Order: sequence, then C-alpha cells, then structure tokens
Amino acid sequence: MLLYHGSNVEVRNPKIIISSRTLDFGAGFYTTSDKEQAIKWSQTQTLRRRTGSPVVSVYEFDQQKSKEMSVLHFKLADIEWLRYVADNRKGIYSGPKYDIVIGPVANDTTMLVISNYMSGIINEQTALILLKPQKLSNQIAFLTWRGLSTIKFLEAASYEKKN
Repeated sequence: MLLYHGSNVEVRNPKIIISSRTLDFGAGFYTTSDKEQAIKWSQTQTLRRRTGSPVVSVYEFDQQKSKEMSVLHFKLADIEWLRYVADNRKGIYSGPKYDIVIGPVANDTTMLVISNYMSGIINEQTALILLKPQKLSNQIAFLTWRGLSTIKFLEAASYEKKN
C-alpha cells in the first residue's frame, strides 16, 4: 500500500519528533493513503513554516509486517476515536502505547467540533452528530521506531500551489 506524507521538505528518513504540539494520535510520523490530502498538507506546512516548498514523500507500507505490531484502527469518527483524539490533543492520553494508529483525520472542518467538545461547550453525543456528515480523510500515524520500520521511502514530488 502506498502512503503519502506532505511537508515543506522531502522526508527520506522519517523520524518521530516529540514536540509541544499535540496531535490527533500523539507524537509520531503521520501519513495518509489520500494523495490529495498529502498535497494539501504539504502546502499548509510550507505556508506555516515560511520555508521550503510543498513536497509529498511517498512510502511503501508493509502491511504484513504491521500484523506483528500493536495497531489501533479506527474505522469511523466514533466515540472511541473522539475520546482518543481529545485526550491526545489535551496531552492527557495515558492508555496503551501503539506502534501504529490508523483512523480519520481531524481536519479544519472538524477541529471546531473537537475544540468545542474538549472545552465542554458540546457533549459527546452532539459532537458525534456534528461529525457524522463530514467526509474525513484518513491518517496513519507511526508512533514508535518499530512502527516506522514498516515503511520504505520510494520517491518525493514537489507540489507548488497554482494561482
């Protein structure tokens, strides 16, 4: 399976970078099977960082090898996904450590719902109702070096935004 990583630089050797930024599935190396989503991420990262250029790195994912690992797979943006994302974004997740986490990505449209849920403005049921009609792309997060060993860099391509 091909996976894509959008950034402002080519990433031949992925790393797990621990930072103060809280992400959906915690600290890790994030990819998607949706090439268009990776292109958008690359353009967003380039704008945010004000350096580099939009680049999508492509990897081969060894799904057979991942079967030997601890993998959490959310098929939908359901209550378990919502709680997991909220806990990671709050920096309070204390459950099991996974090598790989797969599931929907909280995008610009869903972040308002998740933020309102995390701050207590809306409850879980309301959040889930608001998330249901969203067409969410996927993300595959490699959270350990062991998980990262399942992907192999293939190539990278530039995606400058057209005006």
